[in-house]
Amino acid sequence: MTGLYLQTTRSACGWLLAGLLGCAAALAQDEERANFLEIPFLQVTDGIKTCPRQQEPRMTRAQAVAQSHSRAERGTSCFQAGRCRLPNAYLYDKEIIPRVKQAILVDGRFTHTSIWVEGQRRWVWLKGCATSRAEAQAVEDLVRSIDDVEAVVNELSIQLPAGQ
Repeated sequence: MTGLYLQTTRSACGWLLAGLLGCAAALAQDEERANFLEIPFLQVTDGIKTCPRQQEPRMTRAQAVAQSHSRAERGTSCFQAGRCRLPNAYLYDKEIIPRVKQAILVDGRFTHTSIWVEGQRRWVWLKGCATSRAEAQAVEDLVRSIDDVEAVVNELSIQLPAGQ
């Protein structure tokens, strides 16, 4: 009888452990993800309807806290080196990204693109779709010419609008 009791207890403990691990995994997946660091992210154009929608940068609160030290270090090193007039490079982003959007729209050459822009520490990420490599390069060159933009990361894919 003792052997059967131990086997039943082990089986019950195994199921309980598996259930607890499953709950922990479900909680981790359900943990709220948001743009806790307020990273500027805007859609600029919407000319290619088949271009996949780009996602705003999202993370858990724990991930945001984990990134806060390195962000403070990277942000202030710009000022300490004399490359930034503001005390933290991340302070530029909320002003740069709307200017990037305005420059792309005013330029007028990029109405047939679908572009989203994201900014972090004076770097601008171009995401979405352009109709050619030349067009993607032209957008990059335009954004690179904007005051206070330190770098441009061009992640635009090439895709023709539907029906072409």
